[in-house]
Amino acid sequence: MERSVRALLAQLQSGDTSSEALFSSAIRKAKDAGHLGSFVWLDDADNTREPVEGPLKGIPYAVKDIFCERGRPTRCGSRILEGFVAPYESTVTDRLKAAGAVSIGRTNMDEFGMGSSGENSGLGPMCNPWDTSRVPGGSSGGSAAAVAAGIVPFSIGTDTGGSVRQPAAFCGVTGFKPSYGRASRFGMVSFASSLDCAGILAQSAEDCATVLAVIAGPDSRDSTCASRPAEDYTAALTGDIKGLKVGLPASYWGDGIEELTREACQAAVSELEALGAEIVPIDLATSQLAIACYYVIASAEASSNLSRYDGVRYGHRSASARRLTDLYQNTRTEGFGAEVKRRILTGTYALSTGYYDEYYGKAQRVRRLIADDFTRVFTEVDILAAPVTPGPAFAIGEKADDPIAMYQADMNTVAVNLAGLPAMSVPCGFAGDLPVGLQLIAPAFAECRLLKVAHQYQQATDWHRRQPTGVA
Repeated sequence: MERSVRALLAQLQSGDTSSEALFSSAIRKAKDAGHLGSFVWLDDADNTREPVEGPLKGIPYAVKDIFCERGRPTRCGSRILEGFVAPYESTVTDRLKAAGAVSIGRTNMDEFGMGSSGENSGLGPMCNPWDTSRVPGGSSGGSAAAVAAGIVPFSIGTDTGGSVRQPAAFCGVTGFKPSYGRASRFGMVSFASSLDCAGILAQSAEDCATVLAVIAGPDSRDSTCASRPAEDYTAALTGDIKGLKVGLPASYWGDGIEELTREACQAAVSELEALGAEIVPIDLATSQLAIACYYVIASAEASSNLSRYDGVRYGHRSASARRLTDLYQNTRTEGFGAEVKRRILTGTYALSTGYYDEYYGKAQRVRRLIADDFTRVFTEVDILAAPVTPGPAFAIGEKADDPIAMYQADMNTVAVNLAGLPAMSVPCGFAGDLPVGLQLIAPAFAECRLLKVAHQYQQATDWHRRQPTGVA
């Protein structure tokens, strides 16, 4: 099957296929790939409605189970939201539907976006289409696997600390995280409000540019959404990258990177150099503080945001409670998984009296140092390049009992979210039989530059076109 959005749009326009045929094919493929655990809900309704006119008319897609879609279940990979049906539409999904795209269903995810492997969903496990004994990454693992398996040409995920880029790297697809505020967060259930971003998983940078043009732009319903209008991202893909300065931050290429992953990413950097880019070694020393800083801030914000799930207003309510305090305690004990509980406890501790300044306040000061360090570096180079992850997808269960080892998988991704920058994962090779992703990072709101570099690289290589065995 042709996987790109542009090619499918051309087939729809020529009459070689129809929106009904694409929808039916996507639903069938999703059911056939049920063993991947990618979907938690499919639209089994007979989709005979003609999609509205728009730049994505007739294109099927999947959406992470963290975006509200009116009339559809929204569980965020958690048992605590069992039975909740969204009464309103998120801005991102509303704009996609207004552009003519057709949602086939909702993808699985780590509970409330907390996880780096796809193993923390309360609705069932996920696995990687390249090797089903391996994780697809997290927390947008279901969205990445749905694209890698050829079910949909693009999907929507979220990125709080790498949750689009990391599963994209593990599953061999292109993953794009825009600048914080570039796309609205309205209707996207919050994990860490100052870090969460809607993101795109697709075959190519060109497809990401096409979708970004639809979902980006101001939204009066989201006070964190920037007032900048969407740009013509596809037009920005043209032209060469001669003279562009690509910075290689030493701390992102250090001892924690596995050798085969390093070799694949170094080969990708060499390709950028062959395309005319200038490679510049740089120092981003504060990035070594990013993991500790991120997990304090993200856990603190999660503790606050998830306090609303108490069994009173919506979702799961414990049947064993006799008093109001029992209702709160039992509902949250029964409804939340181990990783969510761990982060709530960590965040509550960091925000508690006597520890706020020592942990949360200090983490916010470190966050400013990290952002300032990026600002400094971008006066010297145009873009940064590094491995997305320390290695390829690891085995299911390999790190499940070691939270610290799991958190270290995010060592090259979380600083971007702390600084609010755009970044993406681009397929760049293999470590054995498993995909590897190159991370590209740009200054805030320089999405056009970021997409152009990725597109030019993908014009010269075909890693993004590789498919797992069995994908039609």
